[in-house]
Amino acid sequence: MTTELPSAVPETHPRTKGDTLPTVAARNSVADDIAESDAGTVVDVASQWQLMRWKFSRHKAAVVSLWIVAFIYFVGAFAEIIAPQDPNRTSGRHQYAPPMAIHFFAEDGSGFAPHVHDYSFETDPRTYRKTFVEDPEKVIPIALFVQGDTYHFWGLFEWNIHLIGPVEPRQPFYLLGTDRLGRDNISRIVHGTRVSMSIGLVGVAVSLVIGLILGGLSGYYGGRVDHAIQRTIEFLRSMPTIPLWMGLAAAIPLTWDPLAVYFMITVLLSLIGWTSLARETRGKVMSLKNEDFVTAARLDGVSEFRIITRQLLPAFMSHIIAVTTLAIPEMILAETALSFLGIGLRAPVVSWGVLLQEAQNVNTVATAPWLILPGVAVVIAVLALNFLGDGLRDAADPYSHN
Repeated sequence: MTTELPSAVPETHPRTKGDTLPTVAARNSVADDIAESDAGTVVDVASQWQLMRWKFSRHKAAVVSLWIVAFIYFVGAFAEIIAPQDPNRTSGRHQYAPPMAIHFFAEDGSGFAPHVHDYSFETDPRTYRKTFVEDPEKVIPIALFVQGDTYHFWGLFEWNIHLIGPVEPRQPFYLLGTDRLGRDNISRIVHGTRVSMSIGLVGVAVSLVIGLILGGLSGYYGGRVDHAIQRTIEFLRSMPTIPLWMGLAAAIPLTWDPLAVYFMITVLLSLIGWTSLARETRGKVMSLKNEDFVTAARLDGVSEFRIITRQLLPAFMSHIIAVTTLAIPEMILAETALSFLGIGLRAPVVSWGVLLQEAQNVNTVATAPWLILPGVAVVIAVLALNFLGDGLRDAADPYSHN
C-alpha cells in the first residue's frame, strides 16, 4: 500500500490533463492588469492638496485670475526693464501730452518698421490753449530691448536696457501720455505696481503672523485669554477705519525717508487688518482642539505650542491661504485710499494711490483722461485677487458640491 505525499504548494485550481503552467507572457499580462487596476485607484488615495488643485482647476475665473495676478507681480518684479523710461524724468515740452499710437509699417509701405509720431502743437483760436497733434513727418523708430535711462536693477547692478522704447535714447515715447510735469504715465504705472502690490503682500504677511498667533491662543486656551483678545478685536473693529488711518498716518513726520514711510504705512495697515484673520483662526481652532488626533497628541506628552503649530494650524492651512488671498485686495485699496488722500505714501515714492492724486481735479481729468489709468490698474488687480481668493476658498473644501 502506497501513501501519496501532499504537494509542497497546494493548487487552488487543480490542473486537468493537458493543462500547462502559465507562460511568462501570460504572467506579465496579469501583472500589467494588476498595475492598471492599482493605477486606477489613485483618486481614492489622493492627498488634500491634490483634491484642492483639481477643484481649483474647474474654477475657470479663478484660473484666469491666477494668470493675471502672476502677470501683475511679474511686471512689478521687473519694473525697471518693462518701463520705457525713468518714471521721474520730466519734460517741460510735453506736459499733459496725449498717448502715442504705435504704427507697425513704414509710411511709404516699404515694410515692417515700428514707429511713433512726434507731436506738433496747435493753438485753439478761441481759448488760446496749446494742443498736441501727431505729425506724420516726425517719425521716431522704436524697437524691443533698446538702451535708455540708466537704473539700478533690484539695487544690485547698473543697467540701461528697456523692453521697448525709441531706438535713439531720450526721444519722446509716451504710450499712455504724460502728467503735469511731462512724466511718462506708463512708466509710472509700471513702477507703481511694485509698491502697491508689494505693500499688500507685506501687510498681509504681518497680519497673518499676528492673526495666527492671537487667534490660535484665543481658540485653544479660551477663558480669560480668549476674553481679552476678543474684546481687543471688537474695540479695533468698532473704530472707523479711515479716521483711524488718517490719525495714525498724520503722526508720521514729513522729514522721514520714503522707505521709512513705506514701512510705517505697512505696519499701520497690518495693525488694523489682523482682526478678521484672528477670528477665522479662533473659530477653526475651537472646532478642532477636542478632536481625537489632538487628544492623542496631548496623551503622548506633546507640548501645547507644538500641538497648535504642528497639529491644529496645518489642519486648516488651506482655508488660511484662501482668507489671506482675499485680504490682499483690502490692503491695496487701503494704501491707495491713504495715498490718494495725501496721508499715505508721498513722492518721490511711486504707487497707484500717489498717481491718482493727479486725477483729483475734475478739469484735469476732463482734459487728460489718461491720468485715471492707475485706477483701472487698481480695479483689475483687486478683481483678479478677489476671483482668485474665491477659487481658493472653494478649493479649500474639495468635498463641497457648489
